[in-house]
Formats: sequence, C-alpha cells, structure tokens
Amino acid sequence: MNLDQLRGFVEVARLGHFTRAAEALHLTQPSLSRQIAALEGELGAALLHRARGHISLTPAGDTLLPRAQRILAEADAIREDMDELAGLRRGRVRLGAPPTLCVSLVAEAISAFHAAHPGVDLHLAEAGSRTLADQLAVGQLDIALITASDARPLPGATLSRMPLLAEELVVVTSAAQPLIDEGASIGMAELAALPLIALDRSYDLRATTDAAFRSAGLTPVPVLEGPEMDAVLRFVEQGLGVAVVPAMALTDRPLLRSARLSAKPTRTVILARRSDVTPGVAVSAMREVLIDTAAEFAERDPALHSLHS
Repeated sequence: MNLDQLRGFVEVARLGHFTRAAEALHLTQPSLSRQIAALEGELGAALLHRARGHISLTPAGDTLLPRAQRILAEADAIREDMDELAGLRRGRVRLGAPPTLCVSLVAEAISAFHAAHPGVDLHLAEAGSRTLADQLAVGQLDIALITASDARPLPGATLSRMPLLAEELVVVTSAAQPLIDEGASIGMAELAALPLIALDRSYDLRATTDAAFRSAGLTPVPVLEGPEMDAVLRFVEQGLGVAVVPAMALTDRPLLRSARLSAKPTRTVILARRSDVTPGVAVSAMREVLIDTAAEFAERDPALHSLHS
C-alpha cells in the first residue's frame, strides 16, 4: 500500500468516476485503474462497485475512505512541516470562509500573511459554514472561519473550534434613499414595519433574524427574498428595502448605511480545524494571523466583540 494508491482511491470515491479522477490526478485512466486494482489486491477486498457510468463504494471501501483521508492529510502536513522548517519559505495553507468574511477580515489577514510569508501558497475557498465544516472534516481544507448562531448551532464533532468574535447583526439601508437614520438603534417592532429584504431560509442568518422576531412576538413578511448575500445587498442599495446582515458585510459598501438593533442579535465567528490532524507550521502561522486580525477588527468596530483572550 502506498500514498499514490490511497490518493487515487480517495479521488475516485470523491468524483464517482475513473476518467474524471484520473484527469484531476494528471494520470491516464489505465494507470489509475492499475493503482486501485493493486490496492484491492494488497487489502484482499474489493473497494469499488464498478458499473457503466457510475462508481460506488463497497462496505470495505466505506471503511477505508475516512482512514485514507486522515492518512493523506497527515502526509501532507509532514511534507509541509519539512518545507516550513526552512523558515516558512515554502508551504501551503488551504483556508475557507463565508463570503462576508472573505471581503473583510480574511482579506486583511491574507494580506498580512502574504507580506510576512510570500513563499507560502494560499488557497481560499468561499462557501457557507456548513459546507466549510464538511470540507474540513474530509481534509479538503486546513483551517476555516465558520459562523454559528444560537438559532442553528453548527454540527461537526471532529472539529476543534476557537470562538474569535461575536458579530452583531445590523440593519442596512440605501445611502441614497435611507429608510432609517444612520447610526440609530431601532427595535424589532420598528424593523418589522419596514419593507424587509430577507435571505433565503437556508442561511443561518435568516434563522437568527427569524428567532429575534419570534422573541418579540412578531412575524413580518419579507417583501423580497434574495438567493445570496450579494444579491440582498444590491437590492438594498437600489432602495427596495432594508435587510439584516452581519456588521462586516458593510466593508467596501459605500452605497449602504447601517443602524444597530436594540435586541443586538449576534453570530459567532469561529476558527475551526480538524481535531485529529496536527496542523503544519504554515497553518499554525495563519491561525495566529487570523486571531490577531480579528482582535484588530474588534477594536475598530463597536459592533464586533472579541471572544479570544
């Protein structure tokens, strides 16, 4: 058994297709097929059900997959450690974050990290927190910023989590056609009387906002639902209504103005990684940069509160 065989097996399991897996690994399909066959021969068990146009895992494959992912993650960490012993002149960090953090906290952190360690390769994945948690769990990411709320706690027993920030949710309005006074503090009843643009119900932020309305005995009906954060912010910029968003969503949005909610609903920004994989030197360095950057953001913005001492 070798790492190339395990990597080939994991890629076939991920894509469910030999040809696409071979392309992703820069191999020919016959070479990849030989690797998998050799692995099955060494283990004495079939790992894949092979059918025309579809590949699925056998019970033996289901058992091997999480162990193979852990082995490959540890092997990658070992390689990175050996490179990084030279003083972080080389290495790799695969970082994930939700869109609102990518344009704010993460952008500053990456800028600072790259200035200090220009030889380290950075890979940024932008997705929702639940997707990022899944990617961490299977070794596709090294570290991620994820968010959670009391309304919908985030799953993921294999993750090590460090709360960094409590971020208030604020109400945003168009700067050109403001429906609320900038810097004001408004109650949930006042907010419910305004034309509300809401995120899709799949968003944790929507669940948090709905919970705040329920606590106040209110059930407002949005005038419009946006499929994702950028669309909602653009609708608000056009003066179609107001929206409840994280404070950091206002970064580089000069066409928006904000007001704080008297109920002060929040979401928690969490630094997460796999608890069963030792982080490499570059990942540990990125972790420290993210912690420092989060503390700096909290000092600048009264809607952010540091949770890391």
